[in-house]
Amino acid sequence: MLQKRLSIVWLLLPFWVMGQTPIKTMFYNVLEFPSANPENRELILRDILDEYQPDIFMVCELENSAGANLILNESLNYDETLYTRAQFIPNQSGGADIQQLIFFRDDLFSLETIEVITTDVRDINRYELKLKTTDADTDPVFLDIYVAHLKSSTGSSNEAERLDMVEEFTQTLGDLDPNSYVLFAGDLNVYSAFEDAYEELLDVTNEIVLVDPIDRPGAWNNNIDFQDVHTQSTRVSSGPFGAGAGGGLDDRFDFILMSENMQTDPKMRYVENTYAAYGNNGNCFNENINNSGCTGAYDQSLRNLLYNMSDHLPVVMTLETNKQFESFGGTDFEASQTALKLKNTLVAETLTFSVAADVTYPMTVSIYNVLGQEVKIHTLRGEGSLNIDVSALANGVYYVKNSVSDATLKFIKTR
Repeated sequence: MLQKRLSIVWLLLPFWVMGQTPIKTMFYNVLEFPSANPENRELILRDILDEYQPDIFMVCELENSAGANLILNESLNYDETLYTRAQFIPNQSGGADIQQLIFFRDDLFSLETIEVITTDVRDINRYELKLKTTDADTDPVFLDIYVAHLKSSTGSSNEAERLDMVEEFTQTLGDLDPNSYVLFAGDLNVYSAFEDAYEELLDVTNEIVLVDPIDRPGAWNNNIDFQDVHTQSTRVSSGPFGAGAGGGLDDRFDFILMSENMQTDPKMRYVENTYAAYGNNGNCFNENINNSGCTGAYDQSLRNLLYNMSDHLPVVMTLETNKQFESFGGTDFEASQTALKLKNTLVAETLTFSVAADVTYPMTVSIYNVLGQEVKIHTLRGEGSLNIDVSALANGVYYVKNSVSDATLKFIKTR
């Protein structure tokens, strides 16, 4: 476990070197937590969170403060106290007995504001986080996070209730600074991009305009063309669990939307190609997420955990800021970069290294994606300038580790 905790540090290093600091986010419908089967799901969740290591963890279907404490103490802080949580406020809307909440890294953020937006179904919860940066007194950065769980099921009346809930939210956007950084995360229960609730969320006339980071509009429900973004259901049958939905993976219900300014603003910006239905290899249409045929970057062990934890998959995405967090403010990484350096950090086909003359070969170089998954391994055997072909990698951010030093490098793959 210590090794996984340390992985947070090496994933952060390249952003300091290159002037950007990552913020990893996850939204998860944790399915009637903690009462739903199987027992001790906080331990299952622990292993899922260990794989991704979110800095901000947003949830819905949390039943009570006892469940919130289980997640905080047993899933997140079981070996080191890194996280804290917002206050659990029981649902004030309708008759629902499940609620939303956020957990976050205490060394990176402070909670400035909690607000409850009431609707006819369930609350929408707002949490304003302030980044604990070295210049927070003179140039503070805030992130306004809304977590929602919209009305479920098909039919015009349910669609109308989803729209009503969303309108309660969008009507409050004028209360924020127009340049605010906003996330709207949740189980939205929408079946297509043409549903009124989804269109209202992205309406360009809203006081603050939101965008869908992956820009994949369409009729998502039971459509194999969108199998890579589906988040429910992880299970063909809910029978063994006594809760949640079955039917296999065929709906895109879970989202993290963001304010339009986060596409380009270096103070708080979305990292391209980091949004994902976590655990979805894009080949599990209408199947259990742990089906042995659904192979890919997400391994069998993780998919087994996701199958047992909830009928939903988490949604993840990485943000970045050009600010420096206080908790890492005094560290000098320059010395650790001397053994291996990148000659090019924007790469289309070939990654070129400069290697110190006193390095002993062979040197193993591993390349990881933003989810921490090793996507390429290569052995360097020569001296001076060395190359690795990365043309087959998808566009996005990657990290490089090597076998002879603790240095971590970052590059961006482009076409």
